[in-house]
Amino acid sequence: MANEWGPLAGLIGEWEGTGGLDTAYSHSQGKVLGTPYKEKVTLKPFGPVDNGRQHLYGLDYKTAMWRESEDNPFHTEVGYWLWDSATGEVLRGFVVPRGITVLAGGVASADATSFTMKAAIDDPQYKIAENQYLTANASSVSYEVTITIGDGNWSYAETTGLKMKEFGETFAHTDANTLHRVG
Repeated sequence: MANEWGPLAGLIGEWEGTGGLDTAYSHSQGKVLGTPYKEKVTLKPFGPVDNGRQHLYGLDYKTAMWRESEDNPFHTEVGYWLWDSATGEVLRGFVVPRGITVLAGGVASADATSFTMKAAIDDPQYKIAENQYLTANASSVSYEVTITIGDGNWSYAETTGLKMKEFGETFAHTDANTLHRVG
């Protein structure tokens, strides 16, 4: 069964991580901060999804992240991870409730334990869409994530390139965490 999900098979399950680090600009403090966070992720398998001759297998996912001192998550996402075995395409489509939708993609082998997915606001295929406020104040112009799957854990390192009024050049907002299987 797991072969149908290719490199995504190792992500199926419930996960938690307590060593996350969010490096972002803090508007309230007027500077870049590295903020530790904890995270919970659920990835549930589904498929196949048939589009004509294309057959995708996927993971329905939800994630939430909390700063250590807060009861409410500062970041949540919902979406899908998809695998197309015929082309080796791996995709991650997600929505962030700040008004951002991302479809990131890349190519990986079915047995890959590490792969990268990318998106850009001007990419014709793997795109970022955002609301008016973000376009004017903190536009996500690029996104890249590298996933590394281990035995009972997986890690990610992601960089979102932001065009912000506070910086002359694109600002690299980064997030990284290692998650451990809890279910």
